[in-house]
Amino acid sequence: MPRINLAIDEATAACAAELRAMQPSGIRSERELSGALPRALDLQERGVRTRSLYTHVARHGQGLQTYLEQLEESVEVRTLDEVGERLLIFDRAVAFIPASPDRSVALELRHPALIDYLVGVFDRFWHRAVPLTEHVPSTSVVEGVSHREHAIAALLAEGYTDAVIAERLGINVRTCRHHIGRLSETLGCTTRTQLGVRIAQTGLHVPPA
Repeated sequence: MPRINLAIDEATAACAAELRAMQPSGIRSERELSGALPRALDLQERGVRTRSLYTHVARHGQGLQTYLEQLEESVEVRTLDEVGERLLIFDRAVAFIPASPDRSVALELRHPALIDYLVGVFDRFWHRAVPLTEHVPSTSVVEGVSHREHAIAALLAEGYTDAVIAERLGINVRTCRHHIGRLSETLGCTTRTQLGVRIAQTGLHVPPA
């Protein structure tokens, strides 16, 4: 981690125009945000534009709101039900991605073709995301099914386990299973097989917009 942080500090110091950041871990702790604040303030002082993507769950963390208040308008945040793995792109020149499940190893990428590809991935997520200043729209096709439950239903339809769904949506497994229980109750299902069938029948297998 010290080597990763040093490399990110060097990229931050060299950044002159823009930073794209994807943060998939749900609610970020105040300690984590405090650690990131000096870098963000340094970028702000140099007029660097920062765009950050989080999952919708991050909206419930008070620490994020406090963090953004200190950065005025230099950081723009949007959220989605699900984002990709952690990603940092500085000035279309260097990017960092995890190289191990626990994120204790990272890859520093500088090949122009790889950077362009990752910028394209980020921008597709960004255009679909909801600005933090706006409410997440209720887009479920079934009455009584929340936006998050719709997202869970779509991932269930793809065959993901509870643990994987929880990780991808930035929630814990217990919360995920609570939502699955509510989803089963709303759709009148008593087994996982029935739930899968009803998800397909009602159109919940298609992820919410």
